[in-house]
Amino acid sequence: MSTTFLSGEGLVGVVGDAVRGDLTIVTPGDVITEEEGFMRGHGTYFSDGKLLASVAGVVERVNKVISVRPVRTRYVGDIGDVVVGRVIEVGQRRWLVDTQSRLDSLLKLSSVNLPGGVLRRKSASDELMMRSFFKEGDIISAEVQQIYQENGTLSLHTRSLKYGNLGPGIFMTVPPVLVRRSKNHFHTLPCGVAVVLGNNGYIWIGASLPDDTTKQKEEEQQAISDEMRWRMARVRNSIHALSRRMLSIFDTSIIYTYEDSESFEVKDMLTLDAVVTITARAMNLCLGQ
Repeated sequence: MSTTFLSGEGLVGVVGDAVRGDLTIVTPGDVITEEEGFMRGHGTYFSDGKLLASVAGVVERVNKVISVRPVRTRYVGDIGDVVVGRVIEVGQRRWLVDTQSRLDSLLKLSSVNLPGGVLRRKSASDELMMRSFFKEGDIISAEVQQIYQENGTLSLHTRSLKYGNLGPGIFMTVPPVLVRRSKNHFHTLPCGVAVVLGNNGYIWIGASLPDDTTKQKEEEQQAISDEMRWRMARVRNSIHALSRRMLSIFDTSIIYTYEDSESFEVKDMLTLDAVVTITARAMNLCLGQ
């Protein structure tokens, strides 16, 4: 076992044989800090004057409160988070959306854009047309607008033309803790592939980001070339490799991994040796930040 010191913060994380990127990973019983003045948060406890981890996960610090967020856990949302979700039910004036949280999230009819971004009160005719906006199985992007105190259910909104139906692409899941929070979660990579990184650990990979998600495209407009499909598959495997190494997932780490994977066939990218090779530069990037 090796010990990682986060300079200036008094945190000690026992993380195994190597530092996993910019994340400090601990297992139950590991010493997080021996310094005084810190308060324990979720996933921690005091013993003999030391703050220890009670769960396996990533150390997080907010001011003097230290907590451990489990790596394998359901998504716990914050207001303003960008999420990617799958519509699972169309109900009365609302949609139920799977966002990898403990309960299905709510998207109300009053919280969506009408076609063209028109702003007006929703009418009974709009309720009858709900499946023309979003239907079961659609992959959408949205923002967390509210968290209900009673049970923690997330209320979403898509009142921006960048939010809404994402169209055809690859849908994948990673641990939510690995997705780095940033000002922008919508990216078009240098290879031309579009990526939406949801704070909830759901990721959409497509040929392009829609300019207006309220407009319905014709089937031929949604066609994806074979070359673009291979690029999308390479991006998908690059993200999966980062996830296997427990590295932060953001636009630059994806770009580095994609570029370093070009000497491998797409189908060979997820072998153990390939994963170590293609994520080496991304790991150095994370360690340097």
